[in-house]
Amino acid sequence: MKNSKFFLTVLTVIALGLMVFTQPLSTKAAEIDIDAEAAILVDFETGKILYGKNIDEALDPASMTKMMTEYLILEAINSGEISWEMTTWISDYAYEISKYNTSSGVGLQQSKDFQLRELYKAMAINSDNAATIALAELEQLAGSEGEFVKMMNQKAEEMGLPDAHFVNSTGLTNDYLGENYPEGTDPDGVNQMSARSTALLAYRLLSDQSEVLDFSSVPETEFYGQTIRNWNWMLPHEGANLGQFYYEGIDGLKTGNTGGERGYMFTGTAEREGKRLISVVMGAQSESQRFEQTADLMDYGFDHFQTVELFAEGYQLEDESTLPVAKGKEDSVDISISNSISLPIKNGEEELYSINYHIDEDKLNEDGELVAPIEQGTKIGTAELVYTGGEDFGYLEEQASDTVDLVTNETVEKSNWFMLALGAVGNFFSGIFSSIVDTVKGWF
Repeated sequence: MKNSKFFLTVLTVIALGLMVFTQPLSTKAAEIDIDAEAAILVDFETGKILYGKNIDEALDPASMTKMMTEYLILEAINSGEISWEMTTWISDYAYEISKYNTSSGVGLQQSKDFQLRELYKAMAINSDNAATIALAELEQLAGSEGEFVKMMNQKAEEMGLPDAHFVNSTGLTNDYLGENYPEGTDPDGVNQMSARSTALLAYRLLSDQSEVLDFSSVPETEFYGQTIRNWNWMLPHEGANLGQFYYEGIDGLKTGNTGGERGYMFTGTAEREGKRLISVVMGAQSESQRFEQTADLMDYGFDHFQTVELFAEGYQLEDESTLPVAKGKEDSVDISISNSISLPIKNGEEELYSINYHIDEDKLNEDGELVAPIEQGTKIGTAELVYTGGEDFGYLEEQASDTVDLVTNETVEKSNWFMLALGAVGNFFSGIFSSIVDTVKGWF
């Protein structure tokens, strides 16, 4: 008997211990704190921001600037303005950068022309600054880096990058370029982008010019007889002591290093089981930390979020499933949401979402009724998704929102003239009767 009591006591202590230690761990697992000046995590399919830290402060993106250069070159390739097989010469400016730049340099020579595909490889894979300048100076496209910078800023405006401002094509500082700084820019200028704008640039690059992954996913390649390596340590580098940073599914996108107090940057993208994420880390304290923080972001997105259909097409609120109708063969009409609402949400948070209806008052008469005739599918308002959990970071693009149209489910024909007249007579006598009743009540 004593042994049984002792055994039960031990089991109770173990169970309580498991409860104490399990609860905080599960709570902690769903939270994340990125050690960087700014960071963002985005679901690629929806543009939904899953995590954000200081995402709207404009910072120096360093070589992540090259994503805009990559975009414009691919856009020109796909439009037929230029081709991969074309060749170009190396200017004195590009040659000097290649000659003296100790990082991101493949050593371009002026003794021969270089094929555009090879220069693009050097830029996208090795982050080569001279190759980037050579592409920006293409006579068939911009003709000079100064004109190319104008194209960069125009495209940034088209993309809706409100805080982005470019002064060169590479991400170097203009004072480093000396007298070669692009015409029309500040000689001491620095490129600027927030984490949000950087993520949106990456989003557009992947959406519009997806072939960029054919370059950014390459750990190393040959460039005119020499091996050039990708600065993205999260790719599967063979023979390099970088295995600790490898991340399954990563296939891009762009590193950056300010060489100063702003630290190290990385825009990453990874896909697992059809789910793609985009991350940006800005201002990490070391080369390795930018990848470690990226891995934390990616783990957070892949492990703790799933895309769920919260409300199916045709969903109706139980207490607001109809609207009254005037002058119709029916006195009410069913209403519902026009499209399903699907979102990446934290695991187990389905119950924290609801929807609110917003009826367009201009669609109603003074009595709050729709007026027949009414066609099926007529928009009569919107349904807004409401989240009552933690912080909601919204979407990358301002025009995106958690709202869908609210529509009528059926057609309501206008009642014929006789029924309308009969109704009017009925209303007339009903009004008289009500007046009489009120008068009689007044006598007493």
